[in-house]
Amino acid sequence: MSDEDLFQAEMAGVVPLKRDARERLERREDQGNGSARRLAATGGPDGPINALVDEGIEPLDAWYVLDFKRPGIQHGVYKKLRQGRYEIEARLDLHRLSVRQARDDVHSFILEAMTFGLRTVLILHGKGSRQSEQKKTAVLKGYVNRWLQDLDEVQAFHSAQPVHGGTGAVYVLLRKSAEKKRENREKFLKGRVPPEG
Repeated sequence: MSDEDLFQAEMAGVVPLKRDARERLERREDQGNGSARRLAATGGPDGPINALVDEGIEPLDAWYVLDFKRPGIQHGVYKKLRQGRYEIEARLDLHRLSVRQARDDVHSFILEAMTFGLRTVLILHGKGSRQSEQKKTAVLKGYVNRWLQDLDEVQAFHSAQPVHGGTGAVYVLLRKSAEKKRENREKFLKGRVPPEG
């Protein structure tokens, strides 16, 4: 019996693993002018306008640490994000996707997270193939690094702690919605007497 025949005999009945379907979040009931907010978030009645690039970005090293924050983000907030101390409210797994599929998924995932008022999400981009320690093979990682910087909704991001995927994943801090800002203001002012004008 040849090696091929032995292999086929051992593999009889084996079923390939399937990727879990991406779960869609359920939409809350619109409050106030929901249709105007929806149009503003999606870019128009035909769907979201996705301006993210899908070619020309260099791959990164598998162990390269992604890190970015916009001006105005407090040091303590960014430190807490880096340390993985914020609750992860949603995840997106990009493993085994093409650059184009990943681009569309990242764009829609961030817009959807903003719609639901999420602040901290995790994107699993992987570390690339393990061909050689010398080569930069993390293709999706390079694109995710660029895409997140190009999305205005993203305030900061940093490679994850080992428990959440290490340099194969990234924590993303999203901009606060107007509703969350109002809630924070009310919480801060609770019990205080407004200044006399």
